[in-house]
Amino acid sequence: MSNKKVYNGSCFCGAIQFTATGEPEAMGYCHCESCRKWSAGPVNAFTLWNPEAVQITQGIEHIGTYHKTPKSYRKWCKVCGGHVFTEHPEMELVDIYAAAIPELPYQPSLHVHYQEAKLKIKDGLPKIKDMPKEMGGSGITVAE
Repeated sequence: MSNKKVYNGSCFCGAIQFTATGEPEAMGYCHCESCRKWSAGPVNAFTLWNPEAVQITQGIEHIGTYHKTPKSYRKWCKVCGGHVFTEHPEMELVDIYAAAIPELPYQPSLHVHYQEAKLKIKDGLPKIKDMPKEMGGSGITVAE
């Protein structure tokens, strides 16, 4: 029996339910144009999980998929249109939108694609030009 914490999440209407077990690999903010447009906001709060930690418990038939590039398979609810998560095959991670997991204590550790930021956030966290080196990026930091 595992002692790992299980977080419950859902889409906006609740038709899709899922769990995320354990702790995310990373939490932060993405400022790229793609995430901004998809989230309809100036910044996207993300949590990155190993795919094995994420389980759809209800409503798999309601999941729609869109991928503009092979790097991101964005998932949403066909009932309410609520965005749920994004699969990142190259990184072998799943990005669950922080707002979709209300009980997760969200603790961001960095900003990615900060050079594209439309909303500058001065919070003392590292601001990465693209992505950290461990995630295939340059790891170059930019000024807050």
